[in-house]
Amino acid sequence: MHPVQDLQMLTRYRAWADRLIFQALAGVPEPDLVRSQPIVFGSLLRTLNHVNAMDQVWKAHLEGVPHGFTSRNPEDCPDFESLRENQVRLNDWYIRFAGTLDQAAGDETIRFTFIGGREGAMCRRDILLHVINHATYHRGHVVMMMYGLSAPVPTTDLPVFLRDEG
Repeated sequence: MHPVQDLQMLTRYRAWADRLIFQALAGVPEPDLVRSQPIVFGSLLRTLNHVNAMDQVWKAHLEGVPHGFTSRNPEDCPDFESLRENQVRLNDWYIRFAGTLDQAAGDETIRFTFIGGREGAMCRRDILLHVINHATYHRGHVVMMMYGLSAPVPTTDLPVFLRDEG
């Protein structure tokens, strides 16, 4: 498979995995989603919000526009349903974006400023890989918190996606 085709598949995988997680969390009472947890972002909902906010940051970098975030853990945290709807829109954007890339565009270097103020540069392909990997990393945190809530935990492994959706 071509690297750009891999990215297209991985953005679809990420959207699928997020959809399963949000579906499983839909039945969890809001107090459980916002309850203090021993995690850097403070709660399950704020962890989901962190991922969403960073997706917005990287989208802005890819578009060459300001993102407006000053923290990786924004004070403003939407309710669960608003966050889910926003994540679906972002995931759809990333799927469409990956679908427009060819090898040359994927290799193009994007210069940006990290939230902490340092300068950075990555190619578009690596930014997409980071966005996908970042979501997977924090999905593991969310799943651990779900086990503590006795919430149903879906299987979001790549081979299951490839079998069921690929």
